Amino acid sequence: MYLHLGEKTVIRADSIIGIFDLDNTTVSKNTRNFLKQAQNNGEVINVSFELPKSFIVCKENNETKVYISQMAATTLYKRIKN
Repeated sequence: MYLHLGEKTVIRADSIIGIFDLDNTTVSKNTRNFLKQAQNNGEVINVSFELPKSFIVCKENNETKVYISQMAATTLYKRIKN
Protein backbone atom coordinates (compact mmCIF):
# COMPACT_ATOMS: atom_id res chain seq x y z
CA MET A 1 0.00 0.00 0.00
CA TYR A 2 1.15 3.52 -0.76
CA LEU A 3 0.44 6.87 0.86
CA HIS A 4 0.17 10.11 -1.12
CA LEU A 5 1.81 12.93 0.88
CA GLY A 6 0.95 15.78 -1.45
CA GLU A 7 2.15 17.20 -4.74
CA LYS A 8 3.83 14.29 -6.55
CA THR A 9 5.18 12.40 -3.55
CA VAL A 10 4.08 8.86 -2.75
CA ILE A 11 5.70 6.56 -0.18
CA ARG A 12 5.24 2.96 0.84
CA ALA A 13 2.99 2.74 3.90
CA ASP A 14 5.07 -0.06 5.43
CA SER A 15 8.12 2.24 5.57
CA ILE A 16 6.38 4.74 7.87
CA ILE A 17 7.63 4.96 11.43
CA GLY A 18 5.35 7.81 12.45
CA ILE A 19 3.14 10.67 11.31
CA PHE A 20 3.36 13.81 13.43
CA ASP A 21 1.50 17.11 13.63
CA LEU A 22 3.99 19.97 13.40
CA ASP A 23 2.03 22.37 15.64
CA ASN A 24 1.73 19.91 18.51
CA THR A 25 5.09 18.16 18.37
CA THR A 26 7.49 21.03 17.72
CA VAL A 27 6.72 22.43 21.15
CA SER A 28 9.17 19.83 22.47
CA LYS A 29 12.86 20.68 22.34
CA ASN A 30 13.63 17.03 21.54
CA THR A 31 11.48 17.14 18.42
CA ARG A 32 13.05 20.40 17.27
CA ASN A 33 16.51 18.89 17.80
CA PHE A 34 15.52 15.76 15.85
CA LEU A 35 14.26 17.83 12.91
CA LYS A 36 17.35 20.05 12.97
CA GLN A 37 19.66 17.02 12.96
CA ALA A 38 17.68 15.41 10.13
CA GLN A 39 17.96 18.66 8.15
CA ASN A 40 21.71 18.81 8.74
CA ASN A 41 22.07 15.16 7.61
CA GLY A 42 20.14 15.81 4.39
CA GLU A 43 17.30 13.51 5.44
CA VAL A 44 14.49 16.08 5.12
CA ILE A 45 12.37 16.16 1.97
CA ASN A 46 9.97 19.06 1.61
CA VAL A 47 6.94 17.81 -0.31
CA SER A 48 5.37 21.21 -0.93
CA PHE A 49 6.13 24.90 -0.66
CA GLU A 50 2.83 25.54 1.11
CA LEU A 51 2.51 25.94 4.88
CA PRO A 52 3.69 22.64 6.43
CA LYS A 53 1.29 20.85 8.76
CA SER A 54 2.92 17.49 9.40
CA PHE A 55 6.08 15.48 9.12
CA ILE A 56 6.41 11.80 8.36
CA VAL A 57 9.38 9.73 9.50
CA CYS A 58 10.22 6.75 7.30
CA LYS A 59 12.87 4.08 7.06
CA GLU A 60 13.70 3.46 3.40
CA ASN A 61 16.59 1.23 2.33
CA ASN A 62 18.11 1.44 5.82
CA GLU A 63 18.03 5.25 5.63
CA THR A 64 15.84 7.57 7.67
CA LYS A 65 13.81 10.09 5.66
CA VAL A 66 11.68 12.90 7.06
CA TYR A 67 8.99 14.20 4.74
CA ILE A 68 7.48 17.63 5.44
CA SER A 69 3.90 17.80 4.11
CA GLN A 70 1.21 20.43 3.78
CA MET A 71 -1.40 17.80 4.63
CA ALA A 72 -2.69 17.40 8.17
CA ALA A 73 -1.46 14.40 10.15
CA THR A 74 -5.06 13.29 10.74
CA THR A 75 -5.74 13.29 7.00
CA LEU A 76 -2.68 11.16 6.30
CA TYR A 77 -3.58 8.77 9.11
CA LYS A 78 -7.11 8.34 7.73
CA ARG A 79 -5.69 7.57 4.29
CA ILE A 80 -3.59 4.76 5.73
CA LYS A 81 -6.53 3.28 7.63
CA ASN A 82 -8.69 3.19 4.50
